[in-house]
Amino acid sequence: MKAIICTRYGNPEVLQLQEVEKPVPRKNEVCIKIKATSITGSDIIIRGCKVPGIMGLMMKLAIGFSRPRNPILGLILAGEIESIGDDVKRFKKGEQIFGVTIKSPMKPNMGTYAEFKCLPEDSFIVNKPSNKTFEESAAIPFGGGIVLHFLKKARIMPGQKILVYGASGSIGTSLVQLAKYYGAHVTGICSTSNLELVKSLGADVVVDYTKEDFTNLGELYDIIFDAVPAGMINRKKIKSKCLKNLATNGKYISIDDGRPEFTIEGLLLLKRLSETGKFKSVIDRCYSLEQIAEAHRYVELGHKKGNVIIQVN
Repeated sequence: MKAIICTRYGNPEVLQLQEVEKPVPRKNEVCIKIKATSITGSDIIIRGCKVPGIMGLMMKLAIGFSRPRNPILGLILAGEIESIGDDVKRFKKGEQIFGVTIKSPMKPNMGTYAEFKCLPEDSFIVNKPSNKTFEESAAIPFGGGIVLHFLKKARIMPGQKILVYGASGSIGTSLVQLAKYYGAHVTGICSTSNLELVKSLGADVVVDYTKEDFTNLGELYDIIFDAVPAGMINRKKIKSKCLKNLATNGKYISIDDGRPEFTIEGLLLLKRLSETGKFKSVIDRCYSLEQIAEAHRYVELGHKKGNVIIQVN
């Protein structure tokens, strides 16, 4: 099968298209023919491995020193069950699914930059939304799953005022939509080119950070989410700025806080919301598997709207 191999840590050109052996499902596994995947911030961080100091050393101890031990990156997939192991009961051959390969925060189980991937049947995969394409389905689970984790952590309640800093990325666009679903009043912070997108997702107020400082609006927020990917901003500076607009007993949450946990229940909720039109897939660009280096370069610019999708099969 075709797969993208991370030949070493470095720039996007280290990602090379190669022929590798197709995996065979074990007795409790399903083999998925991947139709689409998406590029996440985790993929970028692992490929570059530019984390400094002790954190960088710990990262290499966990995933490999000169290159990832599993050289096929990718955490997200949408596809079709191609074959099943002997004891599999949850899925049948031919079912269309979507989800994430992360078994636990410390076991990401990468490998979706490929034509096929085997996963245990109890992985975080479910039948994909019936009204979504494979590309649209691949744009749902990463941002949506992370946001559900943090909204649960924040104990979101109807009527709360929520500020989303970085409202146009894969996590930010999911935050705006899911916060509205839970009944919050949402203010989104983004650049000029993304104002209409964030409004269309349901934000009550949208602020263009290139023209206006949200700290001068005189508003206090019950929850402030910093949804900007690591490396794109000075996190300490933004946190200091946000805390000035936090209500008494309010909560500031960064996507760097802890390790988000995905759940089957969360995926099923995202599926249902997608099918009822309450959650939209936001896709900036689609690339082929052969264009993976170009796609990584684009994501690293830090200006993408929602998700960047890779069409595999």
